[in-house]
Amino acid sequence: MSKVFAINAGSSSLKFSIYEVPSEEAISSGIIERIGLKDSIVSVKFQGEKHEETLDIEDHEVAINHLLKKLEELKVIESFDEIAGSGHRIVAGGEHFKDSALLDEEDIQKVEELADFAPLHNPAEAKVIRAFQKVLPGKPTVGVFDTSFHTTMPEKAYLYSVPFEYYEKHQARRYGAHGTSHKYVAERAAELEGKDIKDLKIITCHIGNGGSITAVDGGKSVDTSMGFTPLAGITMGTRSGDVDPSLLQYIMEKEGLSMDEMITILNKKSGLLGISGVSSDMRDVEAAAAEGNERAQVALDIYYDRVRKYVGSYLTVLGGADVIVFTAGVGENSASFREEICKDMEWAGIKLDSERNDTRDEAKISADDSKVAIWTIPTDEELMIVRDTVRLGNI
Repeated sequence: MSKVFAINAGSSSLKFSIYEVPSEEAISSGIIERIGLKDSIVSVKFQGEKHEETLDIEDHEVAINHLLKKLEELKVIESFDEIAGSGHRIVAGGEHFKDSALLDEEDIQKVEELADFAPLHNPAEAKVIRAFQKVLPGKPTVGVFDTSFHTTMPEKAYLYSVPFEYYEKHQARRYGAHGTSHKYVAERAAELEGKDIKDLKIITCHIGNGGSITAVDGGKSVDTSMGFTPLAGITMGTRSGDVDPSLLQYIMEKEGLSMDEMITILNKKSGLLGISGVSSDMRDVEAAAAEGNERAQVALDIYYDRVRKYVGSYLTVLGGADVIVFTAGVGENSASFREEICKDMEWAGIKLDSERNDTRDEAKISADDSKVAIWTIPTDEELMIVRDTVRLGNI
């Protein structure tokens, strides 16, 4: 069987999964951390064992060469000939990439040009793609974009109410994120329901440390909570979500903060962490609230409230829903979170079954008399990357 890489690269890291195709069996995964720094850490999981080593890795090309040799040594691959291609998660595709793409040099340059929309991610991802092409010449490399699923949104959903010239000149608009995850769980929900996704109205809730809600109509994203960047939308682990911009000006003047400092606070010191003062981790905040910590309870109340408001607004956008899906770290694992979101929603045909909801697995958790099917579906962005690599690379 052939093997395909699913790659998620950062400026100093490289996460990977390896799938056999066409069986779509995940056979290995791992991460290389601290690339470009001393004491880089290489971790590979294979056949239930974790293999780890520390060494100096100067750049991503060296990291990929070392990884491939390590995979041969562990017998994950017998030779480079087994590798049929690589798929790469890319954060920002702008308006240019409306679908995943088989990447040539012109496309990679476009990924670099879109760095304004993801300065920490796109340049690193372009670097890794080039490194794979150098190490594995002739093998297809496919870009899978976080934003592409949301390019089907209508103008009324993606345009901001600011002068139109800012969109014309600078592409200032809502792009959304988590698109690969939203697409996977929506398609999986339709499969589980035994229905054609074109006939379904689905609300997908990707709730982890970062979180977003998407309205999916007939398999297409028609609205999503994240905006120009992943900072907008619901309250998250450390991100504020939606905030009145005038409040930011007020705080900056009072605290003597620069814009960069303010954005850092909104991204890294707000959300559950900022309100509770306890943690960005839902489990820690829930534990503190259970012990009587009032700020932790307020943080949870705000967290639930923001998600419920987006779910409610997307019920309006879609004209009702056939399916609601919960996924990602919190969405998949927190029964109490799902219960709070669905509580008192019978008016919309949403009714949770408490016993079924006590799960962390793929499961239908709605009551028999619920008009809306409610599912918890573990996301699998890596599998979506592999599928697009197979499709576009003719593997």
